[in-house]
Amino acid sequence: MRLTTKGRFAVTAMIDLALRQDKGPVTLAGISQRQEISLSYLEQLFGKLRRHEIVESVRGPGGGYNLARKAEDVTVADIVIAVDEQLDATQCGGKENCHSADHQHGSRCMTHDLWATLNAKMVDYLDSVSLKDLVDQQKQKSTEHSVVVMHRPPVVA
Repeated sequence: MRLTTKGRFAVTAMIDLALRQDKGPVTLAGISQRQEISLSYLEQLFGKLRRHEIVESVRGPGGGYNLARKAEDVTVADIVIAVDEQLDATQCGGKENCHSADHQHGSRCMTHDLWATLNAKMVDYLDSVSLKDLVDQQKQKSTEHSVVVMHRPPVVA
C-alpha cells in the first residue's frame, strides 16, 4: 500500500493553485514549471478534478484554473479520491477474497481486518486535512524562511 505519484502530484498541484488563485486563474503550465510535474500529466489530473467539481476552468486569454470550492471545504481525501487513487492496504481490494490464489472463490486472510481498519483510518485522516490547512502550512514555512534569510548574520571574509 502506498500513495502513488498520481495522488501526490494532485495534492501538490492543488496547493500550488490555492496559493496563487487570488491573482486570477492559475495556468497548468505555471504549476508544471514550479512543481516540475509534466504538463500532460497535470492535464489528466485536472480533468478528473474538474469532473469532481474541485476545480473550475477559465477559458481564453488569462485563463487557467480556480478552486470550485473554498480551500477549507476541500480535503486531501477529496483530491486523492477524485484522481482515482486507491487507498487500500488489503490484498483483495476490500472484497474479502484474499486468502487464495483463486481470487474468485477465496476467503478472507487472517489480517484482513487489520488492513481494512488501516484503510478506514487513512481515509479519516486524509478527510481531516483541508487544502486550507496545507496552504497555511506553506505560508508559515515561507514566512519562517524569509525571517531566517533577513536575519542571517553577515559573512565576514
